[in-house]
Amino acid sequence: MKKLIFIFVLLGLFSCGDYIDKPKNLVDQTAMAEIIADLMVNDQATFMYQDKNLEAGTRFILKSHNVKPNDFIESFKYYVIKDKMQDIANDAQEILLKKDPKAAQYVKDKLKQNESMQQPLVR
Repeated sequence: MKKLIFIFVLLGLFSCGDYIDKPKNLVDQTAMAEIIADLMVNDQATFMYQDKNLEAGTRFILKSHNVKPNDFIESFKYYVIKDKMQDIANDAQEILLKKDPKAAQYVKDKLKQNESMQQPLVR
């Protein structure tokens, strides 16, 4: 009887492999990176038009990529839990840097500036 209980406990432990189930309409990682890149550009518009509602821009971006908002949200949660969001964000940054070469130089300058500020003073 003890062996039978032990077997059921082991089966119960190994049957729960994932924290989250794969969404039914999972957005591909490359499409997710493109959407996030477009959302970053849209987010910058909020600084220029602070008193405007830019929700329509977000809806337009999702519609242009043929992605429903719920599918995007579920895919985002899935990739965060699966620890793949960092790679997707890096891909989105690469997409933005390819679209605007001046942005690439700006990012490099900011990284150099931050490195010089973080180095300890040696006397």
